[in-house]
Amino acid sequence: MTSGSSLYADVVNVLTEWRAPSPDQERLRQDYLRHLEAHPDGVWRECVPGHITASTLVVDDARANVLLTLHSKIGAWLQLGGHCEPEDATLADAALREATEESGIEGLRLYPFPVQLDRHRVRCHPEGSWHLDVEFVALAPPGAVPAISDESDDLRWFPMDALPDPGDEVVRRLAGHVRRLTGRLTS
Repeated sequence: MTSGSSLYADVVNVLTEWRAPSPDQERLRQDYLRHLEAHPDGVWRECVPGHITASTLVVDDARANVLLTLHSKIGAWLQLGGHCEPEDATLADAALREATEESGIEGLRLYPFPVQLDRHRVRCHPEGSWHLDVEFVALAPPGAVPAISDESDDLRWFPMDALPDPGDEVVRRLAGHVRRLTGRLTS
């Protein structure tokens, strides 16, 4: 089995096993699975109608702050994340790789299951496309110091109860999930 088909199988498995926290999230979960059934290349950026992406909200070890990037193309403060790559064996691998690359923080500990899904229009292709984002949470090690990557204009810790503007409703919902997961996030 190639890494691409392994990643595809993992994404389908993750989405099949994941328990959506709301009816809207359940509809998105079903939409993602239908999309993948119709598009065997749906984990790759090259899939024009839409493709799976993996993102991560990084939380500090005190579980009080989240790390956000000022996205250079969008101009808003967002969680870290991006496209799946051939070296990603699993969706969790993609989420952790993206978070590590974009934060510069080694030793992030990924919560093992996605916390929410978000579908949004993007310009990956001239005719437009959709990101079918699967969103995770990761805990940073004590004393973690982020380093800005070439994919962002800025990178900063923000208190969960004082998220910046311009912000994103997706980030606010992710922060809400973090508050509920606090007892289950391990150091």
